[in-house]
Amino acid sequence: MRVRQVMTQSPACCTPGTKLFVAAKMMLEHDCGEIPVIDGGEVIGVVTDRDITCRAVARGMSPVETPVREVMTSEPYTISEHADIVDAATLMEEHHVRRLPVTRDGVLIGIVSQADLIQNLPYDKVLELMTAVSKPAVFA
Repeated sequence: MRVRQVMTQSPACCTPGTKLFVAAKMMLEHDCGEIPVIDGGEVIGVVTDRDITCRAVARGMSPVETPVREVMTSEPYTISEHADIVDAATLMEEHHVRRLPVTRDGVLIGIVSQADLIQNLPYDKVLELMTAVSKPAVFA
């Protein structure tokens, strides 16, 4: 099964200058925990609910004044729409991420989440993915 078959198409996205509170509102409106950050359609970063909470609010930064670029994860891991879902799971496991922006010719077309994969992977791969992604990671 291919990533394009299980991904969310046309995900909400923002630009590096988008204020954090706007990104947070987008997460609420779209029931998601990560917003890809794009520049000309190309994914240049991602901002997560955790980024907003831990990298900004907990450090006293104003969500109303702070742009996404100050807390986003730059150069995120992405995956092609043509990749196999097992490859997506392996990438998530290796890098301890729960979501991957999906690209076509370098342009954002979707996002695939751990939950999307879990519904379509064999049981042993689901256990492997959940165990690997849930390991504590160092947060910068």
